[in-house]
Amino acid sequence: MRDANLRSDPLTIGIVAGEASGDALAATLIQAVRARLPQARFVGVAGPKMEAAGCIAWYPLEMLSVRGFVEVLSRLPQLVLLRRALARRLKAEGALMFIGVDAPDFNLGLEAKLKRAHVRTVHFVSPSIWAWRRGRMAGIRRSVHRMLALFPFEPALYEAAGVPVTFVGHPLAQEAAGIGSRREAREQLKLGIAQPVFALLPGSRASELDMHGDLLLQTAAALFAARPDARFLVPLATRPTRDRFEAAIYRLGLQQLPLTLLYGHATEALRAADVALVASGTATLEAALARCPHVIFYRVNALTARIVGSKLLLPWVGLPNVLAGRFVVPELLQDDVTVENLAQAAGNLYDDTVTRRRLEALFAGFAASLAVETGGLAADAVTAELRAAGVAC
Repeated sequence: MRDANLRSDPLTIGIVAGEASGDALAATLIQAVRARLPQARFVGVAGPKMEAAGCIAWYPLEMLSVRGFVEVLSRLPQLVLLRRALARRLKAEGALMFIGVDAPDFNLGLEAKLKRAHVRTVHFVSPSIWAWRRGRMAGIRRSVHRMLALFPFEPALYEAAGVPVTFVGHPLAQEAAGIGSRREAREQLKLGIAQPVFALLPGSRASELDMHGDLLLQTAAALFAARPDARFLVPLATRPTRDRFEAAIYRLGLQQLPLTLLYGHATEALRAADVALVASGTATLEAALARCPHVIFYRVNALTARIVGSKLLLPWVGLPNVLAGRFVVPELLQDDVTVENLAQAAGNLYDDTVTRRRLEALFAGFAASLAVETGGLAADAVTAELRAAGVAC
């Protein structure tokens, strides 16, 4: 193979992210790799942050924005066709590497196919094998040349299974090191320093908006009835999710609620809030790193919940509780996710200033444990795999 530094054609790297958090992680990696290899050309399934970093979006991020076994079934034919199309196109364009960013149920199968075709494969964000479905480790070993892990307890699991792994931390933790005060965040959003502020994070997928949007709006109405000076911040990841949320506001007749809808800017909303209601997922880590006390909630199709519940290895699902090794953040799941329970949990946490201060201190420790130079470490791992493929980097 020709030396990459002498190539006149681009060094093509496929990349696929499946939701807003993956879009942000992938953008960090793309920027770091392109700083070292300006000729690198990233292509695949991308969101706006990846595109801003220079990725060519063959398909939009929203095509993969679905979660849950039952929910995926209705989209399965489309997803299978998409995976086949990506594999064909990446091989036809001579891609030397593929990076799957989260979305393991989609990406691991694609990685296995590409690995058999002698494409180097990297998976960025370990699937939650420490929480459930530990039996998938054999499939991971067949699919990837290297795993990039966000959490310091994950590498030992992969090393024991013979899967090359690199701990890269989380870019949000590095950003959290320079986090400003709540006063500064509120000034930016034109909010009073003393008034109650709640952040509402329903999830980044359209399916999550459909499941959670009405619940959060009705919860905000209940909190507002008890605290007429309260204000609500709602960061929404994409235009389709914002449109869904706005439609729910009008459908429920809640136009008078003091809501501020933000396009992205979840970290700013969490920094400004006293308390957040956060759909389970990466956003719970974002809340912790923003030092925001919060309540975790999630609902899925009932059959999906039964399947997942039978495979869980831990008594908690939220990332802050996983990192702490105990319940530090309330979790409301499935039938427990009601307007009454959400409003009571958020109101109780707002009223308990001692608990909120303790959580803020605990979350600062999380940030310290995860704060490494994620982009640089990820770029080191990617360039090492490219060298293994015969590319001079």
